[in-house]
Amino acid sequence: MNKTEFTVSIADRTGVSRRQADKSVAAMIDVIREALERGDKVQIPGFGTFYVNERAAREGRNPRTGEVITIAAAKVPVFKASKVLKAAVNGTEEE
Repeated sequence: MNKTEFTVSIADRTGVSRRQADKSVAAMIDVIREALERGDKVQIPGFGTFYVNERAAREGRNPRTGEVITIAAAKVPVFKASKVLKAAVNGTEEE
């Protein structure tokens, strides 16, 4: 499902126009992005948590030449699914 299909599905379920649904989806994405930029967590009960994880610098290899290179430290966005979401995806009941 892409963003357009997601927006159409939201519009159909909520009874709002597709334009309003698109604005809502865009606003939700912006709010999550801005929170992660500040280093905040975004917790949505029954769905999951978005947060930023810091990845340490490490050594790697250039696969073409075999040369050792340094991979810089980086901050990466992470999503951890809730137990409820995991259970729904697996077709099992939540414990």
